[in-house]
Amino acid sequence: MQNLFNRLTFIAMALALCVVVLGAYVRLSNAGLGCPDWPGCYGHITVPHHQVAQQAFPDKPLEAPKAWKEMVHRYFAGTLAVLILTIFVTAWRGRGQLNTKPILPSVLLLLVMLQAALGMWTVTLLLKPVIVSLHLLGGMATLGVLTWLVSKRLPAAADISMRSWALLALVILVCQIALGGWTSSNYAALACPDFPMCQGAWAPHTDFFHGFRLIRELGQNADGSQLSLQALTAIHVMHRLGALFTFLYLGWFGSKLLKISGLAVWGRLLLGMLLVQIALGISNVVLSLPLAVAVAHNAGAAILLMTLVVINSKLNQG
Repeated sequence: MQNLFNRLTFIAMALALCVVVLGAYVRLSNAGLGCPDWPGCYGHITVPHHQVAQQAFPDKPLEAPKAWKEMVHRYFAGTLAVLILTIFVTAWRGRGQLNTKPILPSVLLLLVMLQAALGMWTVTLLLKPVIVSLHLLGGMATLGVLTWLVSKRLPAAADISMRSWALLALVILVCQIALGGWTSSNYAALACPDFPMCQGAWAPHTDFFHGFRLIRELGQNADGSQLSLQALTAIHVMHRLGALFTFLYLGWFGSKLLKISGLAVWGRLLLGMLLVQIALGISNVVLSLPLAVAVAHNAGAAILLMTLVVINSKLNQG
């Protein structure tokens, strides 16, 4: 039973990483509304022919490449949901035999149900930024819980003196991921087209009030007027400032881990991924957001999250 549970959680963790990256690819290639309905596509489980799609939604012409991107993401997410349901059932049936209590598998099942609802609302509410951002965070949370379940099989760290600092590092990274999600869901990644300055200035004109107003439509203020460049600039600038703070703290934290037995390798991975992530973020700006680089930036955030979850897990086993 334990071996089965271990295999299921590892496969689900790997699949969750794929789902997160695929979700980023769909969002960044503007295919989030490739299918105007949910969970099917124009009323079908696969992308239908143009004539069938036109009959189902005459006011929403089919763009097959975008629709297939969206449906492949849904197929992967659906498979992950089935795996998580299997993990949930296995955990409850094997309680007392497994070294994991069924609480976290239950949380996972609730998360995947919430993710399904957010995925539906992403489509039906036409990419409302707060829903898209929550959908991203839900995917990261699912990946994080699965990583925690997998990492409980790793040996504990001998020195737990960095436990509180590790938790703070995880909180800081999650906040930065949320800022990145808000930047992406509002399409504010190119509000500052230069680096290190923004629009040729160190302090560009910003509008934080409208930029961080959560309840509004995509590209609009709460009153329906168009979201200004100053609001998009505020979003982008906050993500940059958050990236600087995250880089400094995680850099310090990772350097401390290099001196701890059992965590040095994770410290090196953390520092290496941190440098890669910063390079990808800068490249997004100076290269005008190439799709491959933007998707890699999302994947880098996911791998950083997994790394910090493993570090926290090892420290909390001590």
